[in-house]
Amino acid sequence: MSRTVPNLLPTSVVGSYPQPTWLVDQDKLKSRMPPRVRARELWRVSEENLQDAQDDATILAVRDMERAGIDIITDGEIRRESYSNHFATALEGVDIDSPGSVLGRTGSSTPVPRVVGPIRRARPVQVRDTEFLRANTDRAIRITLPGPFTMSQRAQDEYYGDEEALAMAYAEAVNEEVRALFHAGADIVQLDEPWMQSRHEKAKRYAVKTIARALEGATGETAIHMCFGYAAIVHEKPSGYSFLPELDACCADQISIEAAEPRLDNSVIGSLASKKIMLGVISMGDPEVETPEMVADRIRQALKRVSADRLIVAPDCGMKYLSREIAFGKLSAMVDGASIVRAELGDK
Repeated sequence: MSRTVPNLLPTSVVGSYPQPTWLVDQDKLKSRMPPRVRARELWRVSEENLQDAQDDATILAVRDMERAGIDIITDGEIRRESYSNHFATALEGVDIDSPGSVLGRTGSSTPVPRVVGPIRRARPVQVRDTEFLRANTDRAIRITLPGPFTMSQRAQDEYYGDEEALAMAYAEAVNEEVRALFHAGADIVQLDEPWMQSRHEKAKRYAVKTIARALEGATGETAIHMCFGYAAIVHEKPSGYSFLPELDACCADQISIEAAEPRLDNSVIGSLASKKIMLGVISMGDPEVETPEMVADRIRQALKRVSADRLIVAPDCGMKYLSREIAFGKLSAMVDGASIVRAELGDK
């Protein structure tokens, strides 16, 4: 990695960080479901100045993560309207101007890309984002992409006529981007796959296969993120995953799971014996900032199930819907909590 991280209990963010109110209309953002097609109306800055503004806001996010003491950082996904639509709407074969619709986690219909031809990655999508982040920090960096299974479940297919074939087509496009992101300087590339949980029966049939294709030939460390949905959107969460042990058979190095808000039964960690576990110890559903001791206790409980050299300390999910003040406070507490346990283990 570009920067040495602690041997035990390194800290990481999952993906997003709060976008400044001068950049994004937070009222509009929070009044709707996460967009699956473009949502240009969310931006407060004109198109001609948007990239420069996003660059400035990205540096603010990076500096916050550095000040908080995070070992593995992201670009905060500052340039994205949602974690997935930035990449999903940049592919060939989808019609985003005349969208289709699917049912979301909450049961409501949401506009999604219509697949009208072969899914292809026609150009780099997040390569510049990665190069920009690499140039602006000496810390290890994690770059996130929407996973192929999740994208296939949030598209209206009018071309392939087969869900597995659609997911594999997305996987091929993702694979091209994954390889390019490592070449651009990424230390870790993460696929966000929340819909493997909400569509777990389909995931059990072919999700591991699509992950294998998406990560084929990866030249760095890889991760899969699983969660129950944004806390700002999904308020009732189960205490266990319907699809998780199956990921021990996938080729990713890390599995990222939400654990703090749903009070996850940590025994499930034992089913991922071959993986590093990126454990959520910070809740996105509670506006109160955790104390370092609360974080330390959550880590101690997890260490009953996984060795410290396989545990990465992280928030539950992306921090997009929090205020910047609360997000920074939570990350700082997380770092301090990890330091407490690291010292107990004799690794400072």
